[in-house]
Amino acid sequence: MGKLITQAFSVFLFNTKYELLLQQRSATKVTFPLVWTNTCCSHPLYRESELIPENALGVRNAAQRKLLDELGIPAEDVPVDQFTPLGRILYKAPSDGKWGEHELDYLLFIVRDVNVNPNPDEVADVKYVNREQLKELLRKADAGEGGLKLSPWFRLVVDNFLFKWWDHVEKGTLSEAADMKTIHKLT
Repeated sequence: MGKLITQAFSVFLFNTKYELLLQQRSATKVTFPLVWTNTCCSHPLYRESELIPENALGVRNAAQRKLLDELGIPAEDVPVDQFTPLGRILYKAPSDGKWGEHELDYLLFIVRDVNVNPNPDEVADVKYVNREQLKELLRKADAGEGGLKLSPWFRLVVDNFLFKWWDHVEKGTLSEAADMKTIHKLT
């Protein structure tokens, strides 16, 4: 794992019942295979539409593309203007000794009811969880039950932000929680 920092994004998609869509990464993923994580994570591509810095538009365009690639969610179900960029985290996470991540991760929230058709090359499983179900998932991961593992970036977001931001999701006040000036350095 080198010293280069890559730009990334993590999407947290909630349905209108305010349940969070989680995915289990496929067994063929180079980093963190079969690990449960937030809805979708990836990197913008080096293309004009995904390099636009204003209001994280490039990152939002990339998120829309990757939701289709990984989860089969069509662009019209997740309009770019419906993503709320809430913050940025800087983190480093080894995966297998050879591969890992050192990323500036843009955290994007969206509330939409969508049809999900996962790509099996990208995603092993999906499920919606409410707060209590997520807390039970955390407990099982901490106890090592059934080999359940969570991605390091997802765990950092959960431990530092997710539950207070979930309140804003339910109240419709996500923009009040946004802080795109600060880069939160998390380990």
